[in-house]
Amino acid sequence: MRNAILSRAPHMIRDRKYHLKTYRQCCVGTELVDWLVQQSTCVHTRSHAVGMWQVLLEEGVLNHVDQELGFQDKYLFYRFLDDEEEHTPLPSEEEKRESEEELPETILFLAQMGPDALLCMILRKPPGQRTGDDLEIIYDELLHIKALSHLSNTVKRELASVLIFESHAKAGTVLFNQGEEGTSWYIIQKGSVNVVIYGKGVVCTLHEGDDFGKLALVTDSPRAASIVLREDNCHFLRVDKEDFNRILRDVEANTVRLKEYEQAVLVLEKSPRASSPGNIRYTVLSGTPEKILDHFLETMRMDTHHSDPGANDFVLMHCVFMPNSQFCQLLMAQYPFSLPPPLLSDPAVDDFVLMHCVFMPNSLFCQLLMAQYPFSLPPPLLSDPTVDDFVLMHCVFMPNSLFCQLLMAQYPFSLSPPLLSDPTVDDFTPLPDQEGPSAGSMSSFELMSSKDLAYQMTLYDWELFSCHELLYNTFGRQSFRRTTANLDLFLRRFNQVQLWVVTEVCLCGQLSKRVQLLKKFIKIAAHCREFKNLNSFFAIIMGMSNPAVSRLTQTWEKLPSKFKKFYAEFESMMDPSRNHRAYRLTVTKIEPPIIPFMPLLLKDMTFSHEGNKTFIDNMVNFEKMVSIHRCKIRSVSLRLCPVVLSAEPITIGINNAYTQVHTFLDKVIILAL
Repeated sequence: MRNAILSRAPHMIRDRKYHLKTYRQCCVGTELVDWLVQQSTCVHTRSHAVGMWQVLLEEGVLNHVDQELGFQDKYLFYRFLDDEEEHTPLPSEEEKRESEEELPETILFLAQMGPDALLCMILRKPPGQRTGDDLEIIYDELLHIKALSHLSNTVKRELASVLIFESHAKAGTVLFNQGEEGTSWYIIQKGSVNVVIYGKGVVCTLHEGDDFGKLALVTDSPRAASIVLREDNCHFLRVDKEDFNRILRDVEANTVRLKEYEQAVLVLEKSPRASSPGNIRYTVLSGTPEKILDHFLETMRMDTHHSDPGANDFVLMHCVFMPNSQFCQLLMAQYPFSLPPPLLSDPAVDDFVLMHCVFMPNSLFCQLLMAQYPFSLPPPLLSDPTVDDFVLMHCVFMPNSLFCQLLMAQYPFSLSPPLLSDPTVDDFTPLPDQEGPSAGSMSSFELMSSKDLAYQMTLYDWELFSCHELLYNTFGRQSFRRTTANLDLFLRRFNQVQLWVVTEVCLCGQLSKRVQLLKKFIKIAAHCREFKNLNSFFAIIMGMSNPAVSRLTQTWEKLPSKFKKFYAEFESMMDPSRNHRAYRLTVTKIEPPIIPFMPLLLKDMTFSHEGNKTFIDNMVNFEKMVSIHRCKIRSVSLRLCPVVLSAEPITIGINNAYTQVHTFLDKVIILAL
């Protein structure tokens, strides 16, 4: 890093004066951050760059001139270790050239370690010295800790301001003993601990993301077990008893519970951002579906100038806890004038039969039915439950003629279909198409425009991604009687694209052609990122990092340095450290709509779902619905139909004071579609 700075910006390392004192061969913290941000797109923010320099400071490669701890983005002087001694020779031309070649890999390495170092540096600060940006970084970390998943976001923000970092170097260290007074609650950030009870020994082991010690603070009782470090270098986040109790008091003071017949039916939380006492807003934490809906509709009537985003969350998530028929009935009770029929009065009627008039005329619908079911035969309609789904549904994806040809090829007229009656039959001769390609398609592939290919891939991916099946997949499609066929196909598509890259490269026999292929795929990945198709972008990069491709040393050596740099930056986005922080920071900079990296999106949605109960005390955990919708579902669904969402409001015969309901009902109609 030092040699690269001396090569690219030698004026940064020089003697400097401050308060009549000269500091020899040093840099300014702000200038170091500026320089690092300019070198690579894998450095996402200035705070990310601060963390990267902090890594070098902790390792002793960089030092503050007065030996202060912590790197800061300020007018402070720092000096490289090589410049500590006087008359240190400048790097030779050969050393400068080597530093230029190694710089991208060095920055990539530091970019992976930087977020950890930055978080630890912030946590080591006394709570009173943390800035607003520091608290946001801690809060973002708390969102992904398993032990805190059941807490509200308000509580997590409060915790961010009081958490204390604690580390222990040696395994076997006793954190506290059974029977001692409980003074702190601990969350394991790194490492693992054993829970030991007298007379029983080790009863369990806790790992990263688990917590312990809270029960003694809640019940004000002695510690029920001893905690012993299981490995070296364990890190903890600690909340002391006084702060813990204050947060509980604040949460209770800001919580409003509405009761009917001594039972809570709606739990609200005062918004911490109210501008004045007379302008208090409430956030729904939990409640019965009817009361939650009443709250949003009443809020709309009272304030026609501001829409509650919770209403959007309710519309798109209501199917988890309320059937469509009940939802429509409640709306009709509120707005009975000119709404159409509920469209779901008979729950046994298939959605397609009800809604086909939206996308096809009745005449075409009848023709399709008649073509499938001639007058002489009644529709089967699943009358025989033993009939295989494939036999019933094949007409969706293949014509009858092809289906019959395939059956006849497998089962000649003289033989009846075995229908897998003999499980030992496994030596069928594969068809030529099943054996895979024997030669690549480089000759035609290189004639295609990289941008056009990326664009067509994005169109195909968007068609599958926009089918709004994530909710059914997360909560269980059986609960909704819906299919996730498009989502399944979209996930298989990721593997297909990845294997396509590997196949094309490995089937190419000429070194120069393989280099051209790598360049082509890097260009396609760059255009996929430009089109905000991060799913195909990741599939291509993961295909190129497959061992079958990455082991082609001579091919990679021939790749021009510009493409190597692009590939290194792209690969840095795949860094899984800090819960894929590099990818998440990239996504925050992209304006919607986007096609996200699906495996990670599904992981986040599953974490939010399984880590939080859907019902609490027979009330809907609405905060969970908001979390899933705003972090995941809304990034999908509200970006799907821009034309429909921007349509004119529906005209309904109610007073002008209810104009806010127009947008609300727009989303109801979209949901039905």
